[in-house]
Amino acid sequence: MQHSHVDKPNGNRPITIEVGGEPLGVVVPDAAGFRFLAVRFTAFDIDGQVFESVEAARAAASLLLERQH
Repeated sequence: MQHSHVDKPNGNRPITIEVGGEPLGVVVPDAAGFRFLAVRFTAFDIDGQVFESVEAARAAASLLLERQH
């Protein structure tokens, strides 16, 4: 008996976090939520932090950028 191969959507794909059109990092699913990985120096203060949601990570990145200006 042969089984057909079915691709499943990859739920572990990084989600880009942009603030003001500037990509600051990505979040990846983590056992405790979403882990933020900085791609810009300005976001390194929250690098590695785990957030409850993608929106919470975006809000933290936005607040961080706001405080730096």
